[in-house]
Amino acid sequence: MRAVVQRVSRASVTVDGQTVGAIASGLLVLLGVGAGDGEPEARWLAHKTANLRIFPDAAGKMNLSVMDTGGSVLVVSQFTLQGDIRRGFRPSFAHAAPPELAEPLVELFCDALRAEDIHVETGVFGAHMLVELLNDGPVTIIMEREPRS
Repeated sequence: MRAVVQRVSRASVTVDGQTVGAIASGLLVLLGVGAGDGEPEARWLAHKTANLRIFPDAAGKMNLSVMDTGGSVLVVSQFTLQGDIRRGFRPSFAHAAPPELAEPLVELFCDALRAEDIHVETGVFGAHMLVELLNDGPVTIIMEREPRS
């Protein structure tokens, strides 16, 4: 499971001209589920996201988490994060989980964040989405949890 986590001042996702998710200060998480990922990876990544200390404290050091700041998280499923470009120029998505396995894991990831008492907004799984964000910093972190064999 792979996530691109961006600290944002605001972010939103639109589907068919309608805003389906929007947050003020917090995190935008682009989430890609890989083949072989399961509940342990989703829960681990959610806990890591909730506790990731990338917000400034009073001294200006990145020392606070989204939980500490009372921020929100906007989660957007993005299977293209599993793209493999080692050969050729067109990405292979052979390592992405099929939708029937990925969607429940995206939902589990969101539920695990909510269990940490974080307000979570989402995009629409499988839809063509327009994502807008104001990256704060900019701060962008890539996180990954390989499936356990």
